[in-house]
Parts: sequence; C-alpha cells; structure tokens
Amino acid sequence: MSFNSFGHLFRVTTFGESHGPAIGCVVDGCPPGIAISEAEIQSFLDKRRPGQNRFTTQRREPDQVTIMSGVMVDRDGVQKTTGTPIALVIQNVDQRSKDYDAIAQSYRPGHADFTYDVKYGLRDPRGGGRSSARETAMRVAAGAIARKVVPGLHVRGALVQMGPHAIDRSRWDWTAVDENPFFCPDREMARFYESYLDDIRRDGSSVGAVIEIIAEGVPAGIGAPLYGKLDSDIAAALMGINAVKGVEIGAGFAAAALRGEDNADEMRMGNDGRALFLSNNAGGILGGIATGQPVVARFAVKPTSSILTPRQSINSAGENVDIQTKGRHDPCVGIRAVPVGEAMVACVIADHVLRDRGQIGPRSAS
Repeated sequence: MSFNSFGHLFRVTTFGESHGPAIGCVVDGCPPGIAISEAEIQSFLDKRRPGQNRFTTQRREPDQVTIMSGVMVDRDGVQKTTGTPIALVIQNVDQRSKDYDAIAQSYRPGHADFTYDVKYGLRDPRGGGRSSARETAMRVAAGAIARKVVPGLHVRGALVQMGPHAIDRSRWDWTAVDENPFFCPDREMARFYESYLDDIRRDGSSVGAVIEIIAEGVPAGIGAPLYGKLDSDIAAALMGINAVKGVEIGAGFAAAALRGEDNADEMRMGNDGRALFLSNNAGGILGGIATGQPVVARFAVKPTSSILTPRQSINSAGENVDIQTKGRHDPCVGIRAVPVGEAMVACVIADHVLRDRGQIGPRSAS
C-alpha cells in the first residue's frame, strides 16, 4: 500500500492500524531549533481523544504520545527539533476486535470494506484497519509541530452544522468552542445538539456535520498560481480526512449565487501602508496564493457508516446479507474531525511556508 505520506518539504508519513499495537508518524523536513515538547503535542491530541463524553465513541484510548526521535534537550533544558525526522508513537490500549467477528466476511455499507477487498484482495475487518479514523490521531500530532514552524500562525476550527441544523453566525463566539463537547461557537445551538444527538444515538443511527477552519497569521505570498495552489492543497488535505465528502474555500459554493460586484473582495490601502481587503469571499487565497487575510475552509463529513440500524449488503462469498454494525462508534464523527481539520490546514501552511523560502521575490504589497 503506497500513498501513506503527504506534504513536500514538511512531509508526514503515518503508519499503524486501528486494532494494531500502535499507530505512529514520521515528520520529515521540520527545521532545527524549534521548541516542541510532548506536552504541547498532547494538548492537541486531547481535543481529539475518544471516550471523553457520551457524544463520541466510548473506546478508551489515552492517546499518550511519545517522541522517539528528532528532538533533543538543549543546554537550557528546552526540547528542540534537531532537523532530523521526528518519529511519534501512540500505543493502542483499548481494542475490542471481537466486536467485528460477526461481520468479518461482510461488507459494511458506506465503509471501505468492499473497495479494499477489490484492490488488495484482503481487508482488516477490525475497525477498518488502515482505513479507520484512528489514524487521524497522528495527523493531529503532526499538526501540533506544523503550528510551531510558522511564527504567529493561529489555526482553529468549529462545528458549524450538524445534520440539517446550522449555527446562527450572529451568535459566533470562539470562547464557546471550548465550553461544549461539539466545538460549537453558538452556545444556543450547542444545547440543541445535545438532545438532537441523543435522539440520533438512541435510534441506532448517525448524522453528518460541517466543520469550518480559520487560519490567521498566514504569510501573504505563499502558494503558487498553477499546480501548487495553496487552496488546492488545502482542499486535498481536508478531502483526505476519513468520511469527508466535500470541501469549500471562502464563500465556496455560495459564490455561485453572487454577482461579480458582490463576490470580488474590494481593496484599499490601510493606514499601515498594507493592502486592506474589505471582505473575504476568497477565503484568504487568490490565484492559489495567500493574500494575508485569514484562510477560511469548510468541509462536510458524512454520517458515520457503522450504525446499529440493519442495512442491506453482500458478503465476500457474493451472498446478499443484512448487516448490523455493533461496537463503539461516533454517532457524529464530524465532532472529532475538528482538531483533525485544524491539523491538516496547519500542515499544508507549514509546507508552503518552507517551499516559499526558495522562491521569494520582491513583494511590494506584502
């Protein structure tokens, strides 16, 4: 199986399976001398960690990260990157592989079971093996390092829609995101999500979500106008997250309903001598290159495919079956996708900042 890496100069390779002994990643290309500790990485992993409340999978994984290489303690006692590959490992401690015995030969609708078997001639039914969202813990760990590569970079995300129920943007409050289990910036809607998701879970079903990621402090000028566009790389990174079925940048699909004069982000010179944009429909990216405005991206996460409600399918013998997926699963996998989306955007921006160092020209407007 190839394609276990992403990025160019800031490059991340992940390994491990959902029910294997451990998962891990190697981060290559991180510059030397950057202060980073296990505790800093752990703070982001704790946001994604399963089993923290009744609205996520009850699999009890501490997700305790260990730095295996690429970091050393300097003379002042500070852990810093050495410029060599950074290896990170998380032990799996709460696998319940027996939960999947009844469906070991059946293909779960909506999962990668069928396509894995078609491509490789085998598959790991224990939680999906390599296709499991368990792997995304390592993306979050890599994203913690990526944030340190770009001074002043601030990447944060929020759940802005669950099922058909979108937040009221007039009530957006970033402090609310840390006050509820949904990473929701609308306190009133977060209270509604509690009862809504309880009902979904009791029905043995699941629901999708829309996540919004906003990156501030993105240097103007990173990106490229053709095949290295910042927005296309962000879209690819977000689309590569498990269960993601759609990505948009800035106004996204809503831009199709606007007139040209409404969509174009007008400009004026600011008092500091820098370009001032009067709106941000472009999501901080024009022609594949960052404008210096906040980069805004949203992605849609489908409902969790592992549900108790029986579904029609087939098995590896070509027989028709009805399948019910038991075990511990997120009724809305989009909730824990928030820190994963943040990490992927951070990794792309760090990669582009490093790529940009070799092609900087005069920039009068930056």
